[in-house]
Amino acid sequence: MDIVQPKDLEQDFRLAKRRQAELCRQKRIFNARNRIIGGDTKAWDIQVRDQKIKEATEKARDEIFAAEMRQNDKIACILEERERRERRDLCKAINDFQQNFQKPETRREFDLSDPLALKKDLPARQSDNDARNTVSGMQKFMGEDLNFRERKKFQQEQNREWSLQQQSEWKNAREEQKRAEDLYVKTRLQFDKTAMHLQNLESATRKAVCAAVKEFNKSQALESAERKIQEKKQEEEDNLAEISNLLRGDLLSENPQQAASSFGLHRVVPDRWKGMTREQLEQIRLVQKQQVQEKLRLQEEERQRDLDWDQQRVQQARSVLLLEREQQRQQRDLRRALDCSNFNLAKEQLLHVHDCEYISHQRPHSSCGLGCDTASWQRIQRERGDGLRAKKPEVKCLETRGLHTSWEKIHEGSLYKSSH
Repeated sequence: MDIVQPKDLEQDFRLAKRRQAELCRQKRIFNARNRIIGGDTKAWDIQVRDQKIKEATEKARDEIFAAEMRQNDKIACILEERERRERRDLCKAINDFQQNFQKPETRREFDLSDPLALKKDLPARQSDNDARNTVSGMQKFMGEDLNFRERKKFQQEQNREWSLQQQSEWKNAREEQKRAEDLYVKTRLQFDKTAMHLQNLESATRKAVCAAVKEFNKSQALESAERKIQEKKQEEEDNLAEISNLLRGDLLSENPQQAASSFGLHRVVPDRWKGMTREQLEQIRLVQKQQVQEKLRLQEEERQRDLDWDQQRVQQARSVLLLEREQQRQQRDLRRALDCSNFNLAKEQLLHVHDCEYISHQRPHSSCGLGCDTASWQRIQRERGDGLRAKKPEVKCLETRGLHTSWEKIHEGSLYKSSH
């Protein structure tokens, strides 16, 4: 008997977890509806249910807050009314006390501001027993107080009356204050009873709201379950209808008429088109062959046109080259003729210089000048025409020797250019 090890349990758990994941993946892959549409209906239902629960909870919370606000408003109104009534009672009591116990006539300095003082005033002396007679009035002197006992008795009686009156007033005031305190206590008790009643109503309302929310959630859950059952049933019916339509319809039977478009015979519906017929393929191949032949013809024409252009460019280049060679030959002939002319001129100049030297030797001068007269020049020309050439004298003058060297260099340069 084998003993189960924790490692075996973990391995079995991993295998079961992998098997469950593979089953879930196969359900997702082989469910064509979910794979094509790409939606998770279970997640959507959960989201809808959570949203409804959230809305119901928020609604219940709002109703509770509204009830609390109404209760607070009522309490605030009651407290405000009580404060207003207490303020009014206090003002009334102050006014009554002032009217009863703080009359202007009872003030000590009232006689100084009495508006009827002149009407109430008596003469300076009515008799010898006039109490208003003062020492400064010289109407009565010290030691003449004849009515002392009556006056003292009257004062004692007056004090007793004032004391009794004050005691009565204080007693009445204490009774009034006690009645006010009793009324205040009764009012506070009434307010507390009202607050307790409102609190009980609030708790009852909250319980009713919670019960209503619970019933609503229960009804929503039942409705959701019923709806899921109906949707599943409807989905199965739709799947069966779809399968029967696919089996009997034109999609699997590959009817070419189903791809015909309502916009014209040359247009088709892409999602229903099953391909072209054999005649259409033959027509397309024929058109393609014609297009290939036409393209070959155009390429041949373009190649022939390029050859013609190349020949024209070669001929133009050849004609330009011949023209350049002709121009070079003409320039060379002109240069050769110019060199011959320059050579002849230089030769004549050299003969002229030699003749001038010869004459200068025949007729010496003080300086080595090159000038000669006309008769000598004519004689030299005649001798040259007859073929006689005077013997070349020895050049001793530096200027004549330099001219001869220049003539030789010019002659060598002309010969070099003409040879090239």
